[in-house]
Amino acid sequence: MLVRRLAEAPIEDWHRLRNHILMDAGELGSRNLSVTWLEVPAGIDQDLHSHEEGEQVYVIVEGAGTMTVAGDTQEVTAGDLVMVPPATDHSIATGDGGLACVSVQSPPITVSEVYGPQVAAAAAEYGEDDDAE
Repeated sequence: MLVRRLAEAPIEDWHRLRNHILMDAGELGSRNLSVTWLEVPAGIDQDLHSHEEGEQVYVIVEGAGTMTVAGDTQEVTAGDLVMVPPATDHSIATGDGGLACVSVQSPPITVSEVYGPQVAAAAAEYGEDDDAE
């Protein structure tokens, strides 16, 4: 059995966003799939974006926020699954609390493709004192 535990997954920190790479293309026998665990702090909004060739599924595992897919915005909470077809504009946002979700992509995409420059700028606005809390 091929298993990667969350505690053992490589981590990409991008400002205050944390991306646990559970499975990248070519790992654990996968050829066309990547799976990440995303931790998104409160007050972060993802840029509206699309992946021309890729399907993506988000499963919210804790917290709550909103997802916009093809112009439809809905509240999402733990246990919800959101399917994003190829070439479909989508984004995720958090409110007063953060959220964690599992993102599955085929073909695989990188964290920089998942989050746009606006999120990086918003996350960078948090000072060192905020990170120490």
